[in-house]
Amino acid sequence: MMMHVITNFTASAGAETMLARLLRGATDERIIVVSLIGVSDRNRNLANNPRVIYVPLAAGSLAALPGAVLTLAQLIRKERPDAILCWMYHAMIAGMIAARMARCEAPVYWNIRQSLDDPASLTRSSRLAIAGAKLLSNQPAGIIYNSTRALELHRAYGYVNRNMVVIPNGFELPRIGPPEATTARRIGIVGRFHPQKDHGTFFKAVAAVRDTHPHALFSAAGNGVSRDNRAVVDLMAEAGLPEHAVDLKGEISDMPSYYRSIDALVLSSRTEGFPNVIAEAMSYAKPIVTTDVGDAAAVAGKAGIAVPARNPEALAKAIREILDLSPTEYARYARTARERVENEYAINAIREKYAEFLMH
Repeated sequence: MMMHVITNFTASAGAETMLARLLRGATDERIIVVSLIGVSDRNRNLANNPRVIYVPLAAGSLAALPGAVLTLAQLIRKERPDAILCWMYHAMIAGMIAARMARCEAPVYWNIRQSLDDPASLTRSSRLAIAGAKLLSNQPAGIIYNSTRALELHRAYGYVNRNMVVIPNGFELPRIGPPEATTARRIGIVGRFHPQKDHGTFFKAVAAVRDTHPHALFSAAGNGVSRDNRAVVDLMAEAGLPEHAVDLKGEISDMPSYYRSIDALVLSSRTEGFPNVIAEAMSYAKPIVTTDVGDAAAVAGKAGIAVPARNPEALAKAIREILDLSPTEYARYARTARERVENEYAINAIREKYAEFLMH
């Protein structure tokens, strides 16, 4: 029996989506997912596996964490899992302490989904958890990173473990027809409103591109990226953008329709591990413009253009390059994007890598 421990299974970010995809294809007779905070219907439905039991611990504050660790230890002692995989820093610490309290003999593994390109962009809670996990990093039976950059930066930061591996995110391949666009005009960005996503740089780049490409269209999707968020509206104003220069869509439940609606995807992040949105857009045959953070440039490969982070001028120049592609060049980018996901990041191959690492 496999047990997963995750910080918050109500979130709809990369780690939660990847866990749901693993659960969807899992064939174990019984699987337990313990969330320190909660479990959302979105993630249950994405996993769509009746053999999974969900245990939310409702530890939404630091004060509630000790009680959650005690409950987790009791659950481990009762269920006696064959292996425990802890996702994200808070869950890594809680899972390791709980396993020791339960005197559990099963191997405990960590799953790190974050790079450390720009720690200042992370919350204080995350920075404290990163530092705390470093002190315990020689304890787990192994550590999975979702990007080579994340492994290298954590090792440099002081994470020490003899069994570390990189397993990238995996993706279901959607059915797509012939590309609708012959050139790029509609540019999208996907990501929650958070300093690490650096929407300010994106908006400044959009303002520069609109000066030279007035017919280009821009949209932004993600939790908090909406017109009722004053901070977003202020960032657009600081960039000199008219109110409706970017279609702010907020959080979207139908991401397939969104990816189909754009001609290229932009990532403006200050830090990433393995950015899901890049490979998701590529699976719909969309070219990429990305900052060179985490493994973003490596994932995009020849299907995209990578530029330095926090550099609106470089980001604008790359967006212009995509907008200026000829139909032949655009088709080559689109084809390369789809083929790269098929060859490198198909979910079935990634599930096998997880199984091999956890059970060897």
